Amino acid sequence: MERSYRRRRRTWCCSFAVPPSSPDNFYSSTHYSKPRQGKSETFSKPNLSVPSSPQSTKSGSRMAGRIDPRRILSPGRVSPIDSDPAAVDSAAPVPSPAIDSEPKLRSRSFRAPTPPPLPPAVVEEEGSGSGGTKDGVFDVRMCLRGKDGGCMVLELNSVVLYANSEVFAGLISDYKKGSGSTSNGSGCSSKMCRIEVPEVDNLGLFRETIELMFEDDVTKRLAKIGVFRSIDVLEVAAGIKFTRGVLSCLKYLEAVPWTEEEEEKLRSLFTRFKFDDTTTRDILGRFYLNDSADSQPNVAMQLVWSITGSADANARNELKSLVKGLLSKSSVYEKNHVDLSKEDLYSVCHSCLASLVSLFEGKPDDNRHEQSLPMKDMNKPLIERVARQVDNINWLLEIMFDGQMAEDFVDIWANQQQLLKLHDDASPMVRYELSRVSATLFVAIGTRKLQCRLEARWGLLQAWFKPMLLDFGWLQRCKKGLDMKALEEAVGQALLTLPLKQQHMLFMEWFRYFSKHGTECPNLSKAFQIWWRRSFLRGSETHEIESR
Repeated sequence: MERSYRRRRRTWCCSFAVPPSSPDNFYSSTHYSKPRQGKSETFSKPNLSVPSSPQSTKSGSRMAGRIDPRRILSPGRVSPIDSDPAAVDSAAPVPSPAIDSEPKLRSRSFRAPTPPPLPPAVVEEEGSGSGGTKDGVFDVRMCLRGKDGGCMVLELNSVVLYANSEVFAGLISDYKKGSGSTSNGSGCSSKMCRIEVPEVDNLGLFRETIELMFEDDVTKRLAKIGVFRSIDVLEVAAGIKFTRGVLSCLKYLEAVPWTEEEEEKLRSLFTRFKFDDTTTRDILGRFYLNDSADSQPNVAMQLVWSITGSADANARNELKSLVKGLLSKSSVYEKNHVDLSKEDLYSVCHSCLASLVSLFEGKPDDNRHEQSLPMKDMNKPLIERVARQVDNINWLLEIMFDGQMAEDFVDIWANQQQLLKLHDDASPMVRYELSRVSATLFVAIGTRKLQCRLEARWGLLQAWFKPMLLDFGWLQRCKKGLDMKALEEAVGQALLTLPLKQQHMLFMEWFRYFSKHGTECPNLSKAFQIWWRRSFLRGSETHEIESR
């Protein structure tokens, strides 16, 4: 009987892994080739008595769909006339029990609850390398159950699992002890070891991590999947104590740059898992400073000094925007050790003010800012050097406004008597730069960004309101980012914060100057009307007007 089966089996075309049991029921013969196209997620290597391959099975399925199996009589010969069904049935070979039972077993195992197909992952070709399974033995059936209700079954080699994962090594040992089964020549149990892994977050990721146990070069595989996926693999490998995978992931992640999203993901992982210090020292060095905060120099202060001493306008403006964003209170970056103190900012401001005095006096400046400049920058025009110091002061004021630290500067600027005297004698095309500092303070007060005492507001307006009226024409011609409409509105609002008696003095001075110079003077008509109503309209009429 065995000899008869072998003789008849060779009469079938090699494209078919399993011959049809009946010509009238040829769909049943092609039914078992469909799971290989991904209808289930069970990955195993069938131990058939007749060799077959997935490629030959697929091609056989396609050919069987196009040609009636009753026409196939022998390899290379197709009858043009339909054969008698009874004759075909009598000529068909009797299938082997091993072949006939194997597809039925795979058909049941392929009925996994999860619909999305996945390619075979952990089964290597026999003899393909050291990463493959030993002697093609798959004696562990691992059932992965996902949190979403999905399921995946992997048939694996116990030797590989035992050598790579401490968790699975313990489970395999416990199973052997509990089953009391003997081991075969390779050290594995002769029975199928069944392991169930519940509550898996990502079935595909878990399968991909198991695949790495069968890889000779894990780092090369990680380079193909990328940093983001490697961080996920690192988390799974750490959970199952896959030491070789963990070390390979850490080695790969340390050698490549990260995006901000990847950095946050890796930082979160390090807070949830404890790794060996020797293997993570280099990666942690990219997260934290090893030295204490007290031993670190004031980095923020060094940045500020470098910017204010820069002679390149384009580079200075670019760096100002960068550092201001980093030091801003609304910045997304942590600023535990880089905050600028109030004393540090004011020391830079005093240095800039000293430079302004020296430049207007025409004396050689011996302060830190001018000494750091090369000789070619020392010979630049006076207006350019004055504008650079004014830009520095306004930039420092923006930082102080954000930190609610600019109140004291109002008093400092109001008491610059020497600069006020130099302003009267200087050229209009140079002195207007000083009014840009005053304009910045007026806008901050009028828009409620700066709150200061009445004495400080009165001192500021009393000292710098008239110089700003003189320089307003130049401010309009050289705006340098200044919003003139916003300045006019803010100056009027700042004046209205004073008592009516002091408002009277400043509004009358504005009225006289506006009547002579017109558009060369700020238009404070709206604020003037409010002052007029508050000063000369009494009782209910004042209340009614203000309520409107």
